[in-house]
Amino acid sequence: MHATLLGLSHPHSGALLATLENLREVHRVTLWDANLRAVEKNTALPRSRKVASVTADLDVALAVCDFAIVCVRHDHSAALARRVIASGKHLLAEKPVGITCAEIAAIHHAAARAGVVASVLYPRRSHPCAVAMRRQVKLGELGPLLSLEARFLATQVRFRNPRSWLFRRRQAGGGILLWLGCHYLDLLQYVSSDEITGVAARLATRSGARVDVEDTAALALEFRSGAVGTFHASYALAFSGGGYLNAAGYDAYLALNGRAGRIVWPGVAPRLLVELPSGVDQKQFRARETSSYAGAYGDSFVRQFLAAVRGEGEPPATLADALRTMRIIKAAETSARTGRFTRIP
Repeated sequence: MHATLLGLSHPHSGALLATLENLREVHRVTLWDANLRAVEKNTALPRSRKVASVTADLDVALAVCDFAIVCVRHDHSAALARRVIASGKHLLAEKPVGITCAEIAAIHHAAARAGVVASVLYPRRSHPCAVAMRRQVKLGELGPLLSLEARFLATQVRFRNPRSWLFRRRQAGGGILLWLGCHYLDLLQYVSSDEITGVAARLATRSGARVDVEDTAALALEFRSGAVGTFHASYALAFSGGGYLNAAGYDAYLALNGRAGRIVWPGVAPRLLVELPSGVDQKQFRARETSSYAGAYGDSFVRQFLAAVRGEGEPPATLADALRTMRIIKAAETSARTGRFTRIP
């Protein structure tokens, strides 16, 4: 397949180009950015033998490809995604796809009308721990879920360039919930096969930097099944170095507690703790080292998207999933502003 990568100065552009280089299904890549002079400053872009051309002409970039990856500043993402769909090409969009529910819903409906595959990049769905957790829930081994817990901490804002557009609400659309927390809000629903229907939230800006988005969030969640949950996200780590692709710069936790047992993913390492009446078991998964975005499981995610493009199965995450996550985030913002529990439409 021929891929076009739209956006070359995003923090994830380099890793996504590495993904395309590593996937044998992709034989040619076109690179596009509206400002090629700015791209020259992005030293994180790797060399790729698959790159056939680099252009600032969007029509040219879309004319030659089978699918396009949209990876741009959040407030530019929706318009670019609509251009991809209007050209009849399949779409793989960096989250959040748009900065409002209305933007994402419009893109979702446009893709359905055009008959193209449209997916959002939630690669943690393909992590072997997430796959195993989802499988055990579906098998009923945990029994009805009572509660769910998640945490995702990243390095502090001061290590992440506080002057970046990521910390400007008009350009980013939100703070840590939209940039990083979205992955775990999606995972909580994906691994549990349940849906978040309401939220009570407290959001704060505590970094000391001059930013106008939340850098800390605490959410109490209600699920359709009646289970309850919690999620905490924060740019909180002071001793884990800087940068975005920093393996030591994250602390994570995900747990499902059921009547018959519980399963815990106690960190970012590929390891699960399973507690059942039959005993306690630790499951270790091998993680192959790769330069791709989100590592080897990121490759698996994009491969599933490409299979859907070929008509072989469903995409790994849809724009309906992106819309559901955005509705949770907007409900959290409303709850924090009003001090009330907010139901999700």
